[in-house]
Amino acid sequence: MKQLLMSAGAASLLLLTACQSKKKADVILEENPQYETATIKPFTDALRKNPQDPAMWTRRADALNKADLDSLALKDYVQALKLDSSQANSWSNIGNLLFENKDVSGSLPYFEGALRINPKDQQSQLKMARVMIFIKDYAKAFLAINTALRQNVYLSEAYFLKGVIYKDLKDTTKSISSFQTAVQIDPDNAEALLQLGFWYEAKNDPTAVMYYQNAYQADTTNLQPLYAKGMFYQNKEKYEDAKNVYRDIIGHRKDFPLAHYNLGWIYLQQDSLEKAFQSFDLVTQLAPGYAEAVYNRGLCNELMGKKMDAISDYEHALAIAPDMTNAETALKRLGKK
Repeated sequence: MKQLLMSAGAASLLLLTACQSKKKADVILEENPQYETATIKPFTDALRKNPQDPAMWTRRADALNKADLDSLALKDYVQALKLDSSQANSWSNIGNLLFENKDVSGSLPYFEGALRINPKDQQSQLKMARVMIFIKDYAKAFLAINTALRQNVYLSEAYFLKGVIYKDLKDTTKSISSFQTAVQIDPDNAEALLQLGFWYEAKNDPTAVMYYQNAYQADTTNLQPLYAKGMFYQNKEKYEDAKNVYRDIIGHRKDFPLAHYNLGWIYLQQDSLEKAFQSFDLVTQLAPGYAEAVYNRGLCNELMGKKMDAISDYEHALAIAPDMTNAETALKRLGKK
């Protein structure tokens, strides 16, 4: 999981510092073991030879970002901006990193900075639109999207973002049309494919499965489309198909709690109590605060005649979620007040 340790306040302070002067900034090459790893060291060595070159800082930042070392990447992107604040990408790099790490308000000044330098920067316009969508300022979002489209009418992401806005505005016709346009332009637009899958599932149309599969193939790092595919089968009571999908997910990522939980739920429907118990027990290890998993482990214990273990699980579930009425009912059923 990516983690950004620099606060928005610190990033804002660095933003001010970057803008204060056009003089060459003082450069301090910090020491950190991460800078000496095999994939990062070549960039570190290049920086030692020419620490005043902003492109060197950007290259190492890109490598750090790729390695999920976002806090270190942010420092390098900021150093590049300090050295040369006249390049739009120096601003947008920071904005992108902050936005990806959910610091939406912190990202906004950097996208604005990029657009001040290059108003035709399509990607910064679209990032700006994402920020505006997040805060539900749809007028400004449309303005940014349409500005980008005037530069290039074939921007798949732009139509996807329009689809998101129309979906939130409950305009289904325009929303679906926008998602379809996004996919026509770029058949590998995973976000638009996933949204079309949701739409077909809402219509009870099995075409949803194709869209979920295509969305996953377009971006195999994102398991959400596979999970949606599994849920589609599960809701249709096609349990064997659903189990195969969940096993596929676990094959890619063993610590995916929802896949284990849903396997347990299906095993419970099929009276495979031992397998169900094992699945729910594993979920409680992966996600200790998952009250439903603890409750269902208790249900398995109860059905297998392990009364005291069941009571312990139901009490634990209530400790996590005090308003869980089914756990209260189960305790009363077992004679525990």
